[in-house]
Amino acid sequence: MRVSVVIPLYNKEPYVRRALESIAAQTFDDYEVIVVDDGSTDDSGKVVEAFVRETHAGARVRLISQPNAGPGAARNRGLKEARGEFAAFLDADDEWLPEFLSEGVKILDASSAAAVTFNYYEFPSGASREAMWRARGLKDGVFTLHHDTTPALAVAALAFMSPCTTLARAEVLRRFGGFYERDRCVYAEDAHLWLKVLLNEPVYFDLRPLARLHVEAAGLSKNLKGARPVEPFLLDASEIEEACPEHLRPLLSRVLAARALKTACVLGYWGDWRAARALVNRHAVEGGWRLPYYLPSVVCRTPLGAALGRAWRALR
Repeated sequence: MRVSVVIPLYNKEPYVRRALESIAAQTFDDYEVIVVDDGSTDDSGKVVEAFVRETHAGARVRLISQPNAGPGAARNRGLKEARGEFAAFLDADDEWLPEFLSEGVKILDASSAAAVTFNYYEFPSGASREAMWRARGLKDGVFTLHHDTTPALAVAALAFMSPCTTLARAEVLRRFGGFYERDRCVYAEDAHLWLKVLLNEPVYFDLRPLARLHVEAAGLSKNLKGARPVEPFLLDASEIEEACPEHLRPLLSRVLAARALKTACVLGYWGDWRAARALVNRHAVEGGWRLPYYLPSVVCRTPLGAALGRAWRALR
């Protein structure tokens, strides 16, 4: 078995068949599909069961059910059950273009990279994000962190590595402990894993868009009434620090500081300027004023930032 595809499923009844059909349409055929129903309260599981009964591709699909534990736990359950050399994780509301698996396997077979991440089309706009990622410094080919990598480029690489657009060597993911799953974490549980991979392994970036990410169907991307959760590696960086090679420790500190500055802007916008200040102080580094988001974070770490956030939301 070359590839195990894991779909973490939670209340995606209207979309999960589309995801399954995009897998069935792949030009690569040495794969299995593991759907982990993470305690759905709608009929998501019945949709999967119908796909298994009604389609030839359904013979490749296994449906596993568990009490709700969050996306990290669902992906880890699928990874535990996976028999493939490579693992891919498609969210139940997203889809792949037909060449996603074949191109990913081809790249990993020809390189020593631990993972390959492709670009994507963002829906409902249908726009490719290639220009945005190239503007942030990403290029096609093998990417490795070095002691002189800029924090901005490292942060961009981490942000690019979405589970839905990445094919990885399963043994590497297991070696680094899989996705973050404590406390039913629903934000940056994937980045917690990808950061450890980036610090220790070469990865391959391919700026061709070979997936469709449906932000209109993602629960965390719409109708927010408050700040998103803080990244788990900003709340407790010890696990990441333990996995970090010594020569990359200074870079890691600056990456964490840069992510803290961005998150502080979000917290301040939603009024929690004290938490924003505490987060930045926790990850402060020498010369932090040179990092992205430093200047807006200065405002967001004060009551003025909270007032400006309230005013902006009122105008919207």
